[in-house]
Amino acid sequence: MKSRRQKKIQELITEQTIRTQEELCLQLNAYGFTATQATISRDIKELGLVKVPGPGDDYRYAMANEAQTVGVQERLDKVCRDIVTSCDCSDNLVVIKTLPGNAQALAVLLDNVGWQEILGTIAGDDTVFVAVRQRAGAEVVRKRVQMAIDY
Repeated sequence: MKSRRQKKIQELITEQTIRTQEELCLQLNAYGFTATQATISRDIKELGLVKVPGPGDDYRYAMANEAQTVGVQERLDKVCRDIVTSCDCSDNLVVIKTLPGNAQALAVLLDNVGWQEILGTIAGDDTVFVAVRQRAGAEVVRKRVQMAIDY
């Protein structure tokens, strides 16, 4: 029963925004699991769940590996807004122009953000070349960077 409940917890926090132990308890009860707040608390600890920024100023539960990506993604969004001057793509290459002296910081974030399309980056002083796996991936990466800039 415990392993089924914990599997359901993982599904719930992946599919929904769960902000509190109480919300998690209510969701589990809706799926037929009987769980108290104390049980949920133990499950959260055993699963290694963490709170990550969610919509607005809220926080939500997530798996620990997702939390690392969320932190990088937030930093990447801020850096893009602050230093990126343009972003374009051709074939399987994305070219991102930055303010002078900032390309390497951006490249490190892109290397660590966890986007499956990215093979790797090369950075100069004010330009980052992003190699992607397939042509379609270049446009996906360009749109993500552009969204961060426009945000």
